[in-house]
Amino acid sequence: MKFAGIDIGSRTIELVVVDESEKIIQNFQTDTGFNPAQTAKALLAQAQYDRIMATGYGRNLFEIAFDAPTVTEIKAHARGARAFFPEIRAVLDIGGQDSKAMSLFENGRVKKFEMNDRCAAGTGKFLEIMAKTLGYGIDEFGKEALLSENDISISSMCTVFAESEVTSLIAKGQNRRDIAKGLHVSVVNRVAGMLNRVSPDGDIAFTGGVAKNRCIVDMLTKKLGKTVLVPPDPQLIGALGAALLLIAKD
Repeated sequence: MKFAGIDIGSRTIELVVVDESEKIIQNFQTDTGFNPAQTAKALLAQAQYDRIMATGYGRNLFEIAFDAPTVTEIKAHARGARAFFPEIRAVLDIGGQDSKAMSLFENGRVKKFEMNDRCAAGTGKFLEIMAKTLGYGIDEFGKEALLSENDISISSMCTVFAESEVTSLIAKGQNRRDIAKGLHVSVVNRVAGMLNRVSPDGDIAFTGGVAKNRCIVDMLTKKLGKTVLVPPDPQLIGALGAALLLIAKD
């Protein structure tokens, strides 16, 4: 049998199909768009699978539309991260609209978690807006921040106020790279606090699209004094976890 996991996020939808040996045989990603159910349906038409489980903020909508089981993002990311790092005891996921920190028991079950889903601070959306304000593409944002040689403190974590603060710094002639670095530091400080509050043991698995940002990874490593492990295609981990949990449920 082929098992699929679909992660319906606020920004993107990921679909992963695995076989009974837990090997990934298909994966897809697309923008969520204004109609998540319709977007998901189009994505499913490209995949070959026997059973499917949904996760992500749109999982309940998917359950109604497709009569499929669901699982929380916390459990899905914990399981997906363990597929690459079997001994991991802590996971950080930063997605488009929220961030999640969790510690795990030795058997992989979630021990404690903290989630920021009430504002965009410390999320991919925050970084995307700040990159645009500075005139950077999201893929070059972190790379430019790594080239900064000076420290600038960004006092506002609220996206609206931070954008205003960045605009003011630009008007004062501050170097864009230095501002970019300051914004990355503010994100790292926020998520590091979340991780510390869930009392993680050992290394950290970093999932979600923001895990592709090398600057965030490097800063987190220094801030926490721990190794931060990033799996291949970190944006697929939620969908992968859902598929693997479906196998266990079968």
